[in-house]
Amino acid sequence: MSPYRGFRDFDWPLLIIALIICSLGVLQIYSATLDTHFHDAWWKQILYIVGALAIMWVITSIDYHTLLGQTPILYGISVVTLLATFVLGRRAGGARRWLFHFQISELVKLVIVLVVARYLSELKRDEMTGRDLLKLGGLVGIPTVLVLAQPDFSTAATYVPILLVGILMAGVSWRHLSIIALALALAVPVGWFVLSQLGRDVEYQKSRLVTFLDPSRDPRGRGYQTIQSKIAVGDGGMWGRGVTHGTQTQLRFLPVPHTDFIFAAFAEEHGFVVVVVVLGLYFLLLMQIVQNAQTAPDRAGMYICMGAATLLLFHILVNVGMVVGNVPVSGIPLPLMSAGGSNMISIFMMLGLVNNVRLRRFIG
Repeated sequence: MSPYRGFRDFDWPLLIIALIICSLGVLQIYSATLDTHFHDAWWKQILYIVGALAIMWVITSIDYHTLLGQTPILYGISVVTLLATFVLGRRAGGARRWLFHFQISELVKLVIVLVVARYLSELKRDEMTGRDLLKLGGLVGIPTVLVLAQPDFSTAATYVPILLVGILMAGVSWRHLSIIALALALAVPVGWFVLSQLGRDVEYQKSRLVTFLDPSRDPRGRGYQTIQSKIAVGDGGMWGRGVTHGTQTQLRFLPVPHTDFIFAAFAEEHGFVVVVVVLGLYFLLLMQIVQNAQTAPDRAGMYICMGAATLLLFHILVNVGMVVGNVPVSGIPLPLMSAGGSNMISIFMMLGLVNNVRLRRFIG
């Protein structure tokens, strides 16, 4: 593939949409952290975006078939580094998830996408067997359990949709689908039990799962985040209060307005109309990825693109749902907007994989 062809055929609409969303995120981070000790977060976010773009270009340049061939090695490294976080990891927010200032579980998302894509693309059947489901479920389950044990329920939950969508696309019988549904239903109390055995540090994880049902019972404690977030969204009205003029955001009633609750801060300061525009941008981004899946040169490429789309959609639905009180409060960031380097790099690596699949259409 010549450099000219790669440059010309790069998915520029995908990149432009992503950068527009990133720009809105930087603006909101600047506003949300004004006159706080996080005041430098906006320019750090710019550095993260620049670094993520460079990594995206590297991922795009490596044939995704080569990456799929190295999946066993990448998977082994992922498991080892997740285990290393229990010994060397830095504790933050009640969980030991940071290794060398990086959240390893974010990179594992990329590996999960590759693992699912490789396994399913190598199947020679039109429908998955019970053994196939157990093997693939075990491969995804190991890192999921390791991340859950950190404990980081939010990130562990992001791995599951990638697996489920892949299985549905590969073909599964109604009997096996019923068994999967039953297993997921049983996984909730089992996961709850696992969390309860990990010590007092996970009490806040458990409380976040149930507070959304009735946050008014503890408005100054566990229900505070949800209540203040809904107030901020409603306070924005149709056109918003303006950048740096949101009362909930600027008076610090809204918690972590530059990370988990950045969408609430954005809704307060920009209003319903601009919120709809941003959601429209996310929709266009997802449709662009789905289009690349439809035109992928092989099944592996299709599974990679759909895995990336699934991950992005899950992040968006959970984060926005959390902000309006329809989903339990979690640590799942809003893609391309929430402050933080690990998730930004992870998302752009996904976009790099999508572009990788797109560019391989033009070889031959």
